[in-house]
Amino acid sequence: MLTTIIVFIALICLLLIVVVLVQNPKGGGVDSTFGGNQATQMFGAAKSADFIEKATWYLALALFILCIVTTLMVGNNGTAEGLVPLLSE
Repeated sequence: MLTTIIVFIALICLLLIVVVLVQNPKGGGVDSTFGGNQATQMFGAAKSADFIEKATWYLALALFILCIVTTLMVGNNGTAEGLVPLLSE
């Protein structure tokens, strides 16, 4: 279970990196370097910017929640219940 959550955290991190890089630094919409012209034609400039901004917030929220859940699962001693520690003491 813990491994699955960690994989989801890694995927969300990668998606969050992509979504942040796609944004225009001046807040004008999708950057044309990453195919923003097609997104602007499909959604319109305002809708594509709204979609990218919402995606950023949802991914950040999902990352925050999964990190908190992972911390609660691992507990105080640094190992999840039922998992063998990576380094033997």
